[in-house]
Amino acid sequence: MERHGSRVIEPVEFKMADFAWSIVSMGILALIVLIGVLLLWKTLKDRKSGLPVSDERTQQLNGKAAYYAMFMCQYFIIAYLLVNIVGREFFGMPEIEAGYPMIAALLVSSVSFIVLRWYFDRKEVP
Repeated sequence: MERHGSRVIEPVEFKMADFAWSIVSMGILALIVLIGVLLLWKTLKDRKSGLPVSDERTQQLNGKAAYYAMFMCQYFIIAYLLVNIVGREFFGMPEIEAGYPMIAALLVSSVSFIVLRWYFDRKEVP
């Protein structure tokens, strides 16, 4: 802290985490927009060529992948809660705020659905 006359000038603290988080946020936003544009483009292309948007097999694969992804997300949330409770009660760890676990749960459910959908499509599970 420096003193210039009657004013006190405090140093500006730059945190690398704030900078990295803003870049990651912009990357996530760009990825979401890109995926949306690609899905819209594919849907319009399929409609133009006369292909159905989804058939019975696709609906079954989506349903099965969503079913398993839901359970994976629930198990992830339960594991997070147990780690948080055990860490706080037995190891004196601070309680984790709610924002990051919500983002992590969203990512786990989304990524698990995408991976399971791809896996079931490759395996040709009805």
